[in-house]
Amino acid sequence: MIQLHSGRLPKPQVKNHRAPLQSPGPNMAALLMLAVWLLGLQAFSDAEDRNHRERLFLRSLGLSERPQPGGSHHSRRPVPSELWRMFRSSENIQARHSDPCTVSEYGVRGNIIRYVQDQGRLVSGWSSSCQACLVKQLFFNVSVLQPVELLSLAQLEIRLHWKPLGPAGLLRGPRAVSMSLSRVIRATLRGADPRASRRLLLSQSLRPQLEPAAIAMDLTPLAESWRKPGHNYGLVVELSPPPGADPEELTPFLPGNAFPLEEAWTFPLMEATLVVVSLNPHQCRSRQRRSAVHVPVTPSNICKARRLYIDFKDVGWQDWIIAPPGYMANYCHGECPFPLSESLNGTNHAILQTLVHSLDPQGTPQPCCVPIRLSPISMLYYDNNDNVVLRHYQDMVVDECGCR
Repeated sequence: MIQLHSGRLPKPQVKNHRAPLQSPGPNMAALLMLAVWLLGLQAFSDAEDRNHRERLFLRSLGLSERPQPGGSHHSRRPVPSELWRMFRSSENIQARHSDPCTVSEYGVRGNIIRYVQDQGRLVSGWSSSCQACLVKQLFFNVSVLQPVELLSLAQLEIRLHWKPLGPAGLLRGPRAVSMSLSRVIRATLRGADPRASRRLLLSQSLRPQLEPAAIAMDLTPLAESWRKPGHNYGLVVELSPPPGADPEELTPFLPGNAFPLEEAWTFPLMEATLVVVSLNPHQCRSRQRRSAVHVPVTPSNICKARRLYIDFKDVGWQDWIIAPPGYMANYCHGECPFPLSESLNGTNHAILQTLVHSLDPQGTPQPCCVPIRLSPISMLYYDNNDNVVLRHYQDMVVDECGCR
């Protein structure tokens, strides 16, 4: 039965077809989180890969980690002039024919030269045993040497900088000053006489002069013993007036005190350095330096050396490498086609391999284009203790390529 409804028909409702803004569903949110996680994982993986490559390259340079010297470039210790001269001499043509594993300046075997800073302190302007003496403790951290390194030389260098005096001041001062250098063999107990734990190494007289005085002493056996844990108690330097001199004519130097206004004689300022030469046998083989070869820039698909300049600033190493800012490393690239010409420097094996490759290209590959002649470079850098290090590295520059 059909029922009819009387009255007005209901007004049709117009629907809004614009979809309301909605938050992403649980599936979309999970996908977004997954994408963010994958991007973060990729960035972490890339950073780990870069760190891994950096560690491998540092290990090839004989460094267990990237040096991180303290302070800024302006506050670090300046490079000693002797090291600058040695670095520059290693870059000239004559040095390229010398043995990079020998330090000719000192006449010893080695490829690492360190200027180790003194980490000791000025005990006082006065000594308990001498009322007009200057006592300075010296301490050199030789643990910067790696266990694989062979110690060739440890030379102590002491520079005495006298306060500038005129001729009258020099005449009023003492004619000579006694200097003694002692090795500390054990720690001194409180209240005990510190001289009982010292062994005299050097004693000599010094005359005051206008120019800085330099004293050098070979301490190689002693420095070798310092490499053992618990054996390094440092050195002690003592400056004293000569026997019979009037102590009143000396003005002891006290740290932080200003010099008197009138011209007076004082003890000199002291600067000590330990020059350490060592040899890393894994990075020094008996090989002669060769003069560098000019790498051509003409395009070719034949095996040869190609130009590659490595800028240390691009890899973020400019904060610890002093010199050079970069170097021309070069690389080998190209084909070794049949027949091998004499210019490709192929071995007999490579010649036969190219022959077999021409007969069976799928089963036998071509010989590889590899470095056959390399030359060394030298680097100046700061280590973790702000010591200046000069190091010679073999096989860093590709001079010539060949098929092998």
